[in-house]
Amino acid sequence: MEFEPVIGLEIHAELQTRSKMFCPCPVVDSTVAEPNRYVCPVCAGMPGTLPVPNQRAIEWTILTGLALNCTIAEYSLFYRKNYFYPDLPAEYQRSMYDYPLCLNGWLEIEAPAGPKRVRIRRVHIEEDTGKLIHVGGATLVDFNRAGVPLMEIVTEPDMNSVEEVKAFATALRALLRYLGVNSGDMEKGVIRFEANVSVRPRGETRLGTRTEIKNLNSFRALVRAVDYEIRRQIEILRSGGTVVQETMGWDESRGVTVPQRGKEYAHDYRYFPEPDIPPLVIAREWVEALRAQLPELPQARLERFVRDYALSRYEAALLTEDHRVADYFEQAVALAVQGEPALEPRTLAGWITGELFRLMNEAHLEIHEIRVPPEALVDLARMVQRGEINLNTGKWVLREAFESGEAPRRIVAAKGLTQIRDVAALREIVQQILDAHPKEVESYLKGKEGVLKWFVGQVMRATRGQADPQRVNELVREALEARRSG
Repeated sequence: MEFEPVIGLEIHAELQTRSKMFCPCPVVDSTVAEPNRYVCPVCAGMPGTLPVPNQRAIEWTILTGLALNCTIAEYSLFYRKNYFYPDLPAEYQRSMYDYPLCLNGWLEIEAPAGPKRVRIRRVHIEEDTGKLIHVGGATLVDFNRAGVPLMEIVTEPDMNSVEEVKAFATALRALLRYLGVNSGDMEKGVIRFEANVSVRPRGETRLGTRTEIKNLNSFRALVRAVDYEIRRQIEILRSGGTVVQETMGWDESRGVTVPQRGKEYAHDYRYFPEPDIPPLVIAREWVEALRAQLPELPQARLERFVRDYALSRYEAALLTEDHRVADYFEQAVALAVQGEPALEPRTLAGWITGELFRLMNEAHLEIHEIRVPPEALVDLARMVQRGEINLNTGKWVLREAFESGEAPRRIVAAKGLTQIRDVAALREIVQQILDAHPKEVESYLKGKEGVLKWFVGQVMRATRGQADPQRVNELVREALEARRSG
């Protein structure tokens, strides 16, 4: 029997506001800040304190809902979600339950089978918890993160493969970064995924029993955990067993999901309206003012790059995943049409997504941190296009510019890398190489065509890589064939 996975996601994204959700304590990087330094009676859950909602956090949640094509509620309400855990100082979490801010949206993703819409059930705000730190046999609590505004985005169970899950997670992270509401820095835990996974016989419409995998804070963990859980559930069903509804954790070192507790239901949390925060009434004028602030979003930019710059969807997706990369590319394109020769956008896209991305990955740098501005990349690409340097030399020059911050043209001049264009001089070098290696010439004449590439390599070495490889190939073949006929 063939089985089909059914997956929905819950995403918790910290809003990068200056202050926490219900108090004026600053939002700080909890991975480096001194523990429990940025805490006040409100976020520490002290009795008698009164919360004051953060307007910017509400605005950014509405903005995200608009970007996700949601309906924005006219009325919203905070609830208390009650449970007892050491990182929850008040022993309840302020969240939204029956009346979220945003409902019934969708996000289009680039799925393996083509574009696909994943429905968004709701987007709402809650406050983050503290952070547990396990040291030896003890557990410590840092409340710096407690009370940080947390946006929860819940999808419908619309994804049917690990590839679709990764595509959605990537697309959502890009959207949040475009909006400027979340940094997307997953290593710092500012985005955390929870996956609801079930399987069913292919062709059925009824959902199977689901498990929820908690606190996945990287794409790698998300993909590996969902893939493992799908295979685990299929194996249980094929062996005649029953999948148990429960909450799972992900053991990265062993590469397995592990049971944590039985899956809770809403009534387990004893939700009731937060008595200290009045209902939020969302004026339509406010919503429209926020809608006017929406930037060009990743999917729209991808479509424009395909349409206006004749890029493939794959190239456009690579360039638009990070808005700063897309900005860099468009600045380069604008410069490329101002001089001679004009450069095709696809040429620049190739330099950025190929050699530049490779250098950035090696150095663990983002595009805004590199020392190769768009004008330097365009000048380098022009030198290659004009034939001043060959492609291999161009790649070497880019690495030098990347590491030193020096302009490519100055590197070429200082190193004497300008390509040799004198055909007579190249012919003379070719003849010298052939004269110095009579055995290899004889091998070629006896039918060993592969020797030709060896001779090309010798000429490139003699010219310190300053010759055009294609032209050298032609001249070597010409000289060898002349010896055959001579």
